[in-house]
Amino acid sequence: MTIIPIILSGGAGTRLWPLSWGDHPKQFLSLISDKTMIQETLLRLDGLETGNPIISCGEGHRFLVAQQIGEITNKKPVILLEPMAKNTAPAIAAACCAAMKQDKDAVVVVLPSDHVIADVKVFQNAVMTAAKEAEKGSLVTFGIVPTFPSTGYGYVKASGDEVDGAYILEKFVEKPCLEKAEEYLASGEYSWNSGMFVFKASTFIDELKKYKPEMAALSIEAFEKASDDNDFIRLNKDAFAKIEGDSIDYAIMEKTSKGKIVKLNAGWNDVGSWTALWEIQNKDSNKNVIKGDVIALDTTSSYIRGGQRTIATIGLDNIVVVDSDDSLLIASKDKIQDVKKIAEEMKKREAR
Repeated sequence: MTIIPIILSGGAGTRLWPLSWGDHPKQFLSLISDKTMIQETLLRLDGLETGNPIISCGEGHRFLVAQQIGEITNKKPVILLEPMAKNTAPAIAAACCAAMKQDKDAVVVVLPSDHVIADVKVFQNAVMTAAKEAEKGSLVTFGIVPTFPSTGYGYVKASGDEVDGAYILEKFVEKPCLEKAEEYLASGEYSWNSGMFVFKASTFIDELKKYKPEMAALSIEAFEKASDDNDFIRLNKDAFAKIEGDSIDYAIMEKTSKGKIVKLNAGWNDVGSWTALWEIQNKDSNKNVIKGDVIALDTTSSYIRGGQRTIATIGLDNIVVVDSDDSLLIASKDKIQDVKKIAEEMKKREAR
């Protein structure tokens, strides 16, 4: 069985401002290791039998994608350029068309380009379990085994007994309140919604035709009328612009009767904030994560990332400091979710 990776690289990653911003969002940054996050995403599949990776991205990121993917693989990537953002379902549909050009029976693994997974072997085993389900005609999502009652993630509910490593996908649930999250955790039936999927490309297209026929037709048209531009495939702008954008969850996964869940307990994190980065990285004796040229005196439980200059802190606790070439973030870890508001304000300033 050949598995074709589909990597979604259209996100802006504004919650990791000021490093993730504009033309250089978080998937192109080295935040965990010496490899960038998009590189880590593809390298996570090393050792499995995979075809040429398909990366879906925007026009402005095409050269970064080509460079960074080219640095880690000899396989020729298929780089699909989305004319504009239309959410995940149309991007995946076009990528499935590209996968079927490689192999009409292709099984694809759809991965966001900005996640962290600590245990690669466990992840790969889950991919193979999901791929076997996909060959039977299932649309498989990975349910992350929850470790605490998170109100920041959506959930998926499994029903029935485990069969060949998979459960029936009963329903998706939006981000819950704390009380509901605690109920979900205690029940053992709910997992965090990972946003990662495995299915046959043809099965996805057939389900899209069933539930979103216009989106399916326009996505296929956008691919069939695409133009080659050296190392890139430009989806047809006229067709793509007519698509009413939607996520794969809403368009397909919440409607299909073919949904399955493979549970994954592999140290997953979607790196949605600087606090999330602090949580998953090794800390010093003061519970600090320190990157770059930093002097931290009497400073505890903090994430401090220096840039070109020295960062010095004295007598601080529970803070985030991130220095970039042109901006400096200083925030309480408890308020770090509001970084997105800073990014929105920066956009307004640029528009003036």
